[in-house]
Amino acid sequence: MTSPTRSLLPLAAAAALLCASLPAAATHVELQGGRSYMDSHAANAVFVESVFAAHPLGASGLHWAPDVALGWIDGRGFARYRDARYGTADAIWLAAGGVRLNAGGPDDWYHPFFYSFQVALHGGRTQALSSVYEFVNSVGWQWRHFSVRVRHISNGGLHKPNRGETMALVGVGFDL
Repeated sequence: MTSPTRSLLPLAAAAALLCASLPAAATHVELQGGRSYMDSHAANAVFVESVFAAHPLGASGLHWAPDVALGWIDGRGFARYRDARYGTADAIWLAAGGVRLNAGGPDDWYHPFFYSFQVALHGGRTQALSSVYEFVNSVGWQWRHFSVRVRHISNGGLHKPNRGETMALVGVGFDL
């Protein structure tokens, strides 16, 4: 079993370097919490996410913004996976980076809706997250300092087992 503190150190260092290299202008920082599900078994999940200034994607009406996150998903104690190559007891720390997409302008009713795609690295492996890298997909709604989202994390079937984590998160944020 990997110590949560030992797993967190490389991810924290990577996140600090990433944040230091990104521009500070127009940054939205959020604390998100909720429940994550693997095979209908729940665990707590917490994320800190930063979304940076948006940029138009040509003349399409879409906007993209850099998006980075640090997250923690608690472990689950299942006796049936105790002797498996990958168990369920370990908590997972992860660092992710990618893009968030919005459509329309600030005055359009649909502008608060978003889709984000990130690639994540994490310390530890479980039945749900069994490879070092994972793909993170989120669909949600953000209005000023409040957000809700559904997030799915998995390796896309590139490594077995691939149960994935699917979560519902509520966030509270502020602009820097």
